Amino acid sequence: MKIAKKHVFSLLIILIITVSAISIVSAYTGTGFTHNIPSSKYSDLSASDILSKYNKTDCHVEETGICTQVVDGDTIYLDNGEKVRFVGVNTPERGVEGYIASKTFVQKLCLNKKVGIDVDNSKHTDKYGRTLGVVIVNGKNVNEMLLKEGLAEVMYMPPSEFYPYNWANSSTHIPDSYKTYTHTSDTSSSSSGSGKYIGNSNSGKFHESSCKWGQKTAEHNRVYFNNRNTAISQGYVPCKVCNP
Repeated sequence: MKIAKKHVFSLLIILIITVSAISIVSAYTGTGFTHNIPSSKYSDLSASDILSKYNKTDCHVEETGICTQVVDGDTIYLDNGEKVRFVGVNTPERGVEGYIASKTFVQKLCLNKKVGIDVDNSKHTDKYGRTLGVVIVNGKNVNEMLLKEGLAEVMYMPPSEFYPYNWANSSTHIPDSYKTYTHTSDTSSSSSGSGKYIGNSNSGKFHESSCKWGQKTAEHNRVYFNNRNTAISQGYVPCKVCNP
C-alpha cells in the first residue's frame, strides 16, 4: 500500500510539472521590442511613396541580390541563399505586437526586388551565420527607415562599422557608454591595409601589430587602427598578452 501511495504521489508531481510547463509555453508571447503601429498604415502606400521620404544613404553597396523571402522586419533571404540580418536594428519577433507591420514594411520595399548590402566590415556575420549589413533599396538605407518609422529599435552591438544612433530619431535615448563611440569609417581605422594595431572583429580584442595573436587573426576579421583610443572607443578591448 505504501509503495502504491508513493507511485501515486510521484505521478501527481510529474503531472503538476507537465501542466506548469505547458502553461508557461502557451503563455509565452515573445520578448524584446514591440510597437503598436498598424500594418494598415502602409497598405495604401507604394514603395516609391515610402522611399521618396528619405535621402540617399552614405552607405556603399558591396553586394547585390534579389530578396526572395522576408523572415521578419530585420531578416531577409537573397536569391543566392544568403541570409541577411539588418545590422543595428531590432524588430518585433513572431507572435509579438508589431511583428506584422514591420515585416509588411520590409516586404513592400524588398520582396522580389534587387537590394544592395553594405556588409559590416567590423563583423561580417553574427553567431547564427547571418550576414550583418545595411540593406539598401534605390540608394536608400532600409535599416534607417525602420528606426525613423518606429518599426524597430536600435540594437547597437560593437564592434560595428555602423553607429545606428545616427539613423534613429533625435528623441532616441543613447546610453552614456555609447555616446563616445564612433564607427569604423573613422580615418584612423581600416578593414584592410595596415596599422599600428590589429583588431579582431570576431573576438572584439585588439593587439599590437607584432603580437602573435594579432598575426593569427583571419584577414576577413581584421580591422586596423593607428590610434589606441579609437580601438577602445569602438568597443575593442586590449589583448592581455601584448597589452597594447
